[in-house]
Amino acid sequence: MPGSSSPRKPRPSPGVAGVSAYKVPRHPAPIDLKLDSNEGMEPDPALLERLYEYGADVMRRYPDPGVLEIVLAERFRLPPEQVIATAGADDALDRLCRAVLAPGRTMLLTNPSFEMLPRYARIAGSAITEFAWQEGPFPVREFLSAITKDTALIAVVSPNNPTGTAAEFEDVETLSKAAPHAVVLLDHAYVEFADEDLTEKALALPNVVVVRTLSKAWGLAGLRTGYALGPAEIIGWMRAAGGPYAVSRPSIALAAARLEVDQGDSASYIAQVRSERTRLNEMFDALGILRTSSQGNFVYTTGGDALWMRDALAGLGIAIRAWPGHHELGNSLRITCPGNEEEYSRLEAGLRAAIAPQVLLFDMDGVIADVSRSYRRAITETARYFGAPATFDDIVEVKAAGNANDDWGVTQRILAKHGRDVPYEEVKARFQELYLGTAERAGFCRDEALLCQPDLLRALSRRLPLAIVTGRPREDADRFLQTHDITEYFRTTVVMEDGPLKPDPAPVRLALERLDAERAWMIGDTPDDIHAARGAGVVPLAVVPPGEDSSVSSGVLLRAGAARVLRNLEELTGMLP
Repeated sequence: MPGSSSPRKPRPSPGVAGVSAYKVPRHPAPIDLKLDSNEGMEPDPALLERLYEYGADVMRRYPDPGVLEIVLAERFRLPPEQVIATAGADDALDRLCRAVLAPGRTMLLTNPSFEMLPRYARIAGSAITEFAWQEGPFPVREFLSAITKDTALIAVVSPNNPTGTAAEFEDVETLSKAAPHAVVLLDHAYVEFADEDLTEKALALPNVVVVRTLSKAWGLAGLRTGYALGPAEIIGWMRAAGGPYAVSRPSIALAAARLEVDQGDSASYIAQVRSERTRLNEMFDALGILRTSSQGNFVYTTGGDALWMRDALAGLGIAIRAWPGHHELGNSLRITCPGNEEEYSRLEAGLRAAIAPQVLLFDMDGVIADVSRSYRRAITETARYFGAPATFDDIVEVKAAGNANDDWGVTQRILAKHGRDVPYEEVKARFQELYLGTAERAGFCRDEALLCQPDLLRALSRRLPLAIVTGRPREDADRFLQTHDITEYFRTTVVMEDGPLKPDPAPVRLALERLDAERAWMIGDTPDDIHAARGAGVVPLAVVPPGEDSSVSSGVLLRAGAARVLRNLEELTGMLP
């Protein structure tokens, strides 16, 4: 019978306790250009046709990794026993850690480095000794000073992830000779983009294992196919440290085919990436943003407001990597080079817009004009006039669904929601009567208020040209600006009569054209505003209009693509460069 001191619930192993699952903190905006994971080129879709050659057995039969290992062995002129195919380079690293690390043993590595390495070491029960390496030569002297009889694994990630810095062969050779009792890991996941490939020289050393992948330069990240090369004995330990069928049969077939039929597309892609890397570095240098001398398929910066740049680009549908809240990487960015000229141009334009906007664009209602007692009241009163018991929540719901810049149309849709079919012109006439007033009764427009101090608009206009992009009729927009004596702060006003309404990006583009600008931020309060800004390549910001539940509306706006939801317009003063 168990003693009273027995645990009362399951417990994790010491290596897992306190270690959280790997998860990249991402912005909730819709993304269509993913540059945060260092994935490679898109392979030729015709590659998938190769699967048909294998028939249904490619799914039914257990895989034979030896098929891919033979292809790799021939490529590197090695016997197959010195090659192991793995489920991505991650699997190779995990296997190596489990094969050589244990409690009482130590791994040496740089900081920062590939995030999974210290995780694998801790799970194996190993101690970790880290050495700083953000830029410059590999810290080989620091490594040498830390080698002891307990050192079991020395990790050299080159090019390093996330910094892109690279070691030299002399560093690997020195460590190999200084620690013959340890395994030296050369993580070469990004080597295709580097100035020098150390694989052949490193494999001549008796205790070096080289880990590589088909996820980056070869564009097969989704197949999870990597491999390790090294002494047959150590490779044998790695085979024993993991399952026999780690790589799926379809992955093996497609990876082998990808290597066999390469027609130079990888070389062309790599050349494009290197060109983009140079251009991005030159841009960051010109903007005074610190960056490393990356040799990966990415650039790495350590200056500027990293989290804002991540959010601003997410607002434009572009994902880049940041580490919000990280004690060392919190102000760092890693940006994958797309390897495609059109996508690169989009990335560079987005970065410039985020860092150096030329103008600020504002929606009017809910952003600078409090319309809770004017337009919104006119919506509910018009709906009630035609027999629909409309509420403020009805307005929020219908506006969130889109086409929110025509309040007459919003009113008509609220009526339809309540089963009332009223012609648009009748809705418009009643709405305008309530909003503008009559000889007998003042209109609701008199109850509109300014949502910020005029001094703020004056200060912002001295830093950048300002413009209004609204769905209001021109008469209504001009009346508000004149009533609150703020007309002079806005260089131009784009209104309903000027063309399509948001979410069409046309009115945003028209404002840019009138201001002779290419880069801008726009502040709106509805998904329509966000969609219009994104469609025009303008960084979208948002505020929650008066009367709405911020905890709900903020999420709606962020998921629509807003880079940030501001508490108030005063925040802009601290955000602008």
